[in-house]
Amino acid sequence: MDPKSQRLRLNDGHFIPVLGFGTYAPEEVPKSEALEATKYAIEVGFRHIDSAYLYQNEEQVGQAIRSKIADGTVKREDIFYTSKLWATFLRPELVRPALEKSLKNLQLDYVDLYIIHFPVALKPGEELLPTDENGKALFDTVDLCRTWEALEKCKDAGLTKSIGVSNFNHQQLERILNKPGLKYKPVCNQVECHPYLNQSKLLDFCKSKDIIPVAYSALGSQRVKGWVNLNHPVLLEDPVLHAIAKKHKQTSAVIALRYQLQRGVVVLAKS
Repeated sequence: MDPKSQRLRLNDGHFIPVLGFGTYAPEEVPKSEALEATKYAIEVGFRHIDSAYLYQNEEQVGQAIRSKIADGTVKREDIFYTSKLWATFLRPELVRPALEKSLKNLQLDYVDLYIIHFPVALKPGEELLPTDENGKALFDTVDLCRTWEALEKCKDAGLTKSIGVSNFNHQQLERILNKPGLKYKPVCNQVECHPYLNQSKLLDFCKSKDIIPVAYSALGSQRVKGWVNLNHPVLLEDPVLHAIAKKHKQTSAVIALRYQLQRGVVVLAKS
């Protein structure tokens, strides 16, 4: 993989590697695996690393990045690191403290991209997924335009080079884009995207606004009960993918990733 040639220009002038390594793992996976997996990803050529406060592994991911810098494999400027603002921090006054908390966990001076993880606010507090006594989510009321202004200030402060969003639909994006006094447009919109959920209309809208689409779950939705119907077909077992893979002497996973790249979508190889 040639990290310098495989990049796309963001609307703020920075560049994002088209192939990223996603560090999400279910809770039962030891956090130490995030350390080893991220180190290995950098060793084999990944320069785009995607994580989030929600994943609760930024300490290990940061350690992996710093170890690969220390041993001379990469320089800090070679790495494109993405973190995400979790839903309990969407109040404007909580945005910078949330980013600073991630930076402290990472032991890095800045992130390359900071994005709003979800366009839905949850009640602030220590719990990542706050619920009431009946197990129902506790939501918060926040104007996302004010949240965005706080992200713009983080960019101006040098805590992040670029700012973007995740899981936004076109109407939510338009609210940001049409905001009076907008200083910086979102550089990206990271969404679930794969051949079974191709997001074609949303991708066309993003591209029309010079917003880069980034695909997570590019190898198919998580096979977790409660997240997906386990009776639904498995993407990587799809006969069409198998046929294309066989023709090109590749795996179904490689075909699913290439599908995104050929559409101009930045893709996370594992997420």
